[in-house]
Amino acid sequence: MNTSQFYARDSAHDAEVEAQLCAYNSAFEELGLRFRWDVRTLALLATIDGEEAQIAAYIEAHHPHLLKAYSVGFLSQAILERKKARYPACVSMRVESAPHPTPVVRQPQMSSWRERVSYEVELPSLVGA
Repeated sequence: MNTSQFYARDSAHDAEVEAQLCAYNSAFEELGLRFRWDVRTLALLATIDGEEAQIAAYIEAHHPHLLKAYSVGFLSQAILERKKARYPACVSMRVESAPHPTPVVRQPQMSSWRERVSYEVELPSLVGA
């Protein structure tokens, strides 16, 4: 394979990744969710089989407060339906070429009941779900 073929292949892969990110981030926005995925997030989630399971894992790890109002299955399906409406293909990441994973950063635990309640009041609604 010559150098131009190598870069063309990487370019095509990069375009696919960008399309995936755009589809996911648009789905989040349409649903009123304040999620924003980047290449690193997509690469880390690509180690999990199935898009719905990837979304569920992300929600459970980074937005568990949403699970007080919605089931993880409901949220995952709503996001995936909107994502697939924009870009139906599954995530095709080359994990070996993905950025080196960083430790998962969990949201800090809230110390007081008032702190939890004030945070929960700001839950985004699922628009059109």
